[in-house]
Amino acid sequence: MSNIAIKLENISKQYRLGVVGTGTLSHDLNRWWAKVRGKEDPTLKIGQENTLAKEGGDYVWALKNINLEIKQGEVLGIMGKNGAGKSTLLKLLSRVTGPTTGQIKIKGRIASLLEVGTGFHPELTGRENIFLNGAILGMRKGEIRKKLDEIVDFAGVAKYLDTPVKRYSSGMYVRLAFAVAAHLEPDILVVDEVLAVGDAEFQKKAIGKMQDVSKGGGRTVLFVSHNMASIQQLCSRAVVLQSGSVFFNGNVKSAVEKYLLQNINYFNSKGRYDFTNQKIGDDKFLLQEITVSDSKNKIRTLFLQEEEIVIKIKFKLFSFIAGMRINLWIKTVSGIIAFGTSSHELTKDRLDKGIYKIKAIIPPGLLNTGRYILGINIGIPGVKFLVKNFDFGFVDIESGAVHGSAYSEKWEGIVAPKIDWLYEEVS
Repeated sequence: MSNIAIKLENISKQYRLGVVGTGTLSHDLNRWWAKVRGKEDPTLKIGQENTLAKEGGDYVWALKNINLEIKQGEVLGIMGKNGAGKSTLLKLLSRVTGPTTGQIKIKGRIASLLEVGTGFHPELTGRENIFLNGAILGMRKGEIRKKLDEIVDFAGVAKYLDTPVKRYSSGMYVRLAFAVAAHLEPDILVVDEVLAVGDAEFQKKAIGKMQDVSKGGGRTVLFVSHNMASIQQLCSRAVVLQSGSVFFNGNVKSAVEKYLLQNINYFNSKGRYDFTNQKIGDDKFLLQEITVSDSKNKIRTLFLQEEEIVIKIKFKLFSFIAGMRINLWIKTVSGIIAFGTSSHELTKDRLDKGIYKIKAIIPPGLLNTGRYILGINIGIPGVKFLVKNFDFGFVDIESGAVHGSAYSEKWEGIVAPKIDWLYEEVS
């Protein structure tokens, strides 16, 4: 572990579902005796069902066989859907809890910011909590005192420094907590997605500070966030978790793409998305199929810039609907919306019972090269959703001779609009 700050070997973490104990010995004995006889749990509330047996047992694996090495001075981004195991992993690294199996080797002291006010005592003032956190990190009072002014200035809570933190707003809480964690010189800084609590100005300051900590101080940073822009700006490597396992471990750009493609509900590289078995809709509406094709009705997902993209949405109505609207959007794999469009004019009138196809044509030359995610929602504006927001697929755009140009060139940006250039001779 010469230049390795953290090493995880076959780490797994198991949790028990439901309530572990009732709180009294007599009730625990009654529950056990009922279970032995195959009877219902006598401690259940009225109307409550014991569903643990139906759902596959009393235990769940939050993490499974995680193997990971993190170098000193590295900024590692950790991504994944809610429930993927991100927070559990950080709790293991911060020694809040221990692994069920496996071994964790850590070189240096860790400062953690796992949730708003981690390690803060609500009855103590901001000043007292700074010294308390420093002491927990193993720092002497003199070392903390040298950093005090810098911490207070960064957090912007000088006026409230001698006020109990229980009276702080959530934004003040997280600003001070982050300032303490970042300035008291930990070897490893662990930050869960608490920065979302702060305002835009503070988030910018926090990311800048984490960059200084890693590059200037040579310290390791573990950063969990759903903000893809922050991950790409800050991290040198990223890990994507899925159902408690490592789904991807590599460069940030690829990790962001893998993470966002995880969220595509009906991934199909051929460009045809069949929903007939999914029952997407309600008693009046059922989404059946979406296809992505070219102007010659060839279904595919790879297009040149000069080609138009045809998206067809097939659905079934069981009774009439008035004012239905289909909204379609296209966004980059970084999550930035390129543009959105609506079927307002096509579906503003009443549609009777039957099967319909609606076609949207994306004109040639509109999108720059790259991969784009397609998403829709369907509803009656101001009334209800028939289909809530979801990403259903993607298209890849390759460079081509667009707008009549005789050469191909990669331009910056998302869209490639046709711009009219006008000139006149003035002398």
